[in-house]
Amino acid sequence: MKTAPLFVLSFFLCVVAQAEHHAKHLFILSGQSNMQGHRPDEAFTPAVEKALGKDKVIVIQDALGGQPIHRWWKGWRYPDGDPAGTTPSSLGDLYDRLMGKVKPAVKGQELASVSFVWMQGERDAKMGWGDLYEEALVGLHFQLAKDLGKNPKDMTFVIGRLSDFDMSDKKYPHWTKVRQAQVKVADSSQKFTWVDTDDLNDGKNRRGEEIKNDLHYSAEGYKTLGKRFAEACLKALGK
Repeated sequence: MKTAPLFVLSFFLCVVAQAEHHAKHLFILSGQSNMQGHRPDEAFTPAVEKALGKDKVIVIQDALGGQPIHRWWKGWRYPDGDPAGTTPSSLGDLYDRLMGKVKPAVKGQELASVSFVWMQGERDAKMGWGDLYEEALVGLHFQLAKDLGKNPKDMTFVIGRLSDFDMSDKKYPHWTKVRQAQVKVADSSQKFTWVDTDDLNDGKNRRGEEIKNDLHYSAEGYKTLGKRFAEACLKALGK
């Protein structure tokens, strides 16, 4: 009679082990032009598949150049006194587009982990919205975790810090403010981190043109970005 509880325990552990074996690691990549220019298949996806197993990885990318963070975070509001009003008309529309890809991809799947990789901020720096950026980053991460049914403390957040394109804030008045906000958020949690991009905007771009300290990255720069994103995600996952 004493063997029954042992059998139940053994069966339970077997079920848990099978679930863990089939569970997938989800990587969500989003942002504006420098995320759009990043091609996951060049470096990011091969790296995470090598570390975790090809059949255990789901990579979703959705990005659009020139877009502010309020097209993802639905809690964003214009600063007081902005003539445009308090709520942008395009609030969260790109987030909904992103989730339109994520939800079908994870339907019926057991998720071992979720990693959110973010490369954006240029537009907000240009518009002078750097003071709002820290709250927006934290809010966006929380929004995604909630929609996926995850504890925000358990969801990896990898932030591509703005490059050294305009450290004098002449062209984009809040360039350094956004950079500082990105680092501050990344340093606020053990599951958060930031990736350096200062050395990625020199060389030849995808059109074969020579660039120097450009807003966008070189062809090799985008490959390096993918490697750094993968390394940051895997480190956060303990791999």
